[in-house]
Amino acid sequence: MRSFIYYALMLLLGFAWYRFGQKLLRKGYRDENDELTPGVVGPFGFLLAGGVACYLFFAVLRALVRGEVPCVGKGCAGQVYTLAAHAGEYWANLFFLAWCVVGLGYALYVTLKIWFRA
Repeated sequence: MRSFIYYALMLLLGFAWYRFGQKLLRKGYRDENDELTPGVVGPFGFLLAGGVACYLFFAVLRALVRGEVPCVGKGCAGQVYTLAAHAGEYWANLFFLAWCVVGLGYALYVTLKIWFRA
């Protein structure tokens, strides 16, 4: 039951993040105060989010190839979950990493769409 709630909340948060990005894209070139519509992140945040997204994407690919993923949580630092021994924890951590990559990638996409409007 706890796993179901965890995945349902992750999907709900992803849906809210999607709606927030679509709201920003629908605003147009200028907002209600006649100022340029800001992106999700600024230039420094864009570089930082891009770097973190690339690192996490590499971690996802590494976990898929090697069949092991390090624990993402604070309470199990240093622990490595393998697909053979801990399949449930492996897929939960892999799902979380993939979700972070998709969320950051969507933030970068929305920001680029806003910056390069015609």
